[in-house]
Amino acid sequence: MTPDTFHLSSFLPYRLAVLSERVSRRLSVEYGRTHGLVVAEWRVLVHLLRCGAVSVRDIHNCVNLEKPRVSRAVSRLEAEGLVQKTQGEGDGRLVAISLTDAGYRALADIIPAAKQIERHLVKAVSPEDLATFFRVMDHIHTVLDDDPEAKPRTAMDLRPAPATPA
Repeated sequence: MTPDTFHLSSFLPYRLAVLSERVSRRLSVEYGRTHGLVVAEWRVLVHLLRCGAVSVRDIHNCVNLEKPRVSRAVSRLEAEGLVQKTQGEGDGRLVAISLTDAGYRALADIIPAAKQIERHLVKAVSPEDLATFFRVMDHIHTVLDDDPEAKPRTAMDLRPAPATPA
């Protein structure tokens, strides 16, 4: 392939990034409007919902955001009363971040709207095509799992996925 035959619009990494960003931005309209959150804050909140109390480093490793963005998101969420920091046991330098009751309530408000957006997206695709899409994503993950230069998946990402949405 020569540079003149390369078409960004058909390059798989680019297409995946554009799709991911569009979906993420669509979701952000919802939680931005209802709770004033940005993407990084949403990712921190849902990660804490999934994992419980964890460090900024753990969040950074799982939500695909740079550490400074995670730290800023945690600081803002703490100021809003949605998360709290507690000193780690044994090592006072380690801080565990966890959801507050207000954080749980915010997610209880946001998640139904997020699930509705997901339902709207997947209803445009047949169940068979959606299952194929998920299998293809799993195959691509497997290729990356075998690539020593690729960032490894976390233990959370390796858990079996729940059934596809209805």
